[in-house]
Amino acid sequence: MDLKDMGWNSAFNLHFEEFEDPTIEPARIVRQDRMQYLARSEGGEVAAEVSGRMLHSIKRRSEFPVVGDWVVLRANPKLALIDAVLPRKSAFSRQAVGGKAEEQVLAANLDTLFLVTGLDGDYNVRRIERYVNLAMKSGATPVLILNKTDVCEDVAVVVDEVLQIASGCDIHCLSAQDGTGFELLEGYLTRGSTAALLGSSGVGKSSIVNRLLQSDRQSVAEVREGDSRGRHTTVRRELFFLPSGGAIIDTPGIREVGLSGEEKSLGETFPDIEAFASGCRFSDCSHLVEPGCGVLDALGRRDLDAARYESYKKLKTELEHAARQRELHESRVHDRTVSKMVRDVSQTKYRDRED
Repeated sequence: MDLKDMGWNSAFNLHFEEFEDPTIEPARIVRQDRMQYLARSEGGEVAAEVSGRMLHSIKRRSEFPVVGDWVVLRANPKLALIDAVLPRKSAFSRQAVGGKAEEQVLAANLDTLFLVTGLDGDYNVRRIERYVNLAMKSGATPVLILNKTDVCEDVAVVVDEVLQIASGCDIHCLSAQDGTGFELLEGYLTRGSTAALLGSSGVGKSSIVNRLLQSDRQSVAEVREGDSRGRHTTVRRELFFLPSGGAIIDTPGIREVGLSGEEKSLGETFPDIEAFASGCRFSDCSHLVEPGCGVLDALGRRDLDAARYESYKKLKTELEHAARQRELHESRVHDRTVSKMVRDVSQTKYRDRED
């Protein structure tokens, strides 16, 4: 397969040429299973692992390769070696699971983020807000996919509700069960483009992939009857090249939508609250207790939905906490790096005196 069909462009090529090494080639990570990778180059697919040289240079989790990354690949008799990750044009990330103050990158070099929600018992508008907030800082275009229209009694009502919290995003309705609405995705999946499917378990991501591939490549399972929650049938992130020429990344269901503290202003997710905030008496208004707050006034007039305001407050508090935790983590990483440099310099001077 031609590199351009896989998403290669002039920017990646410019970064790759800096290495000036005839023994390497560019490749794209198409599958990740912990620290084992499957990389695809023009010559085909090979199993790969991070080289010792790269492991020594990595300072944080987000620097490891992920599905969608373009990497510098070196042939090896057993496993190909990944020497470097080329700079990403976009990346979808969240705070690492378990409350760790680390950024976890889930997929890279995306043009479109399909944020998938099922229109069954697991539909949750507040969860959609969190996904949109995360997607806004990825560098990719977020698109909301409302799947399972075949089990929804009034799709128009749901679309109106979603429009209230994601007015800046395209919204498409489809059914992976009967195939309706898939023509709406064609414009996002053109030659050389990459999209990723993100959402909780049971929303139908793998069923969508199978429809796009026109093949049952991904395992699917029925959701629980009581609450429409799904089981984790997809256990790893994987990139598939489509007959249309584009690429799609399937991901396991996300249990925790942790904010990493680097999200863009909440104004992009809550433009209505941002508009009300322009009428606040104080420029640094927290929209919690201050007199003359435009947001609280709108809440009192019932121009602002109370549940949306509570969601805004919760996300704002979580973002501020995540930012503080991230700053503390980065400070510790910096201190460890400086300490290592000092030790290395001291050891070098000691060896020089010995010589």
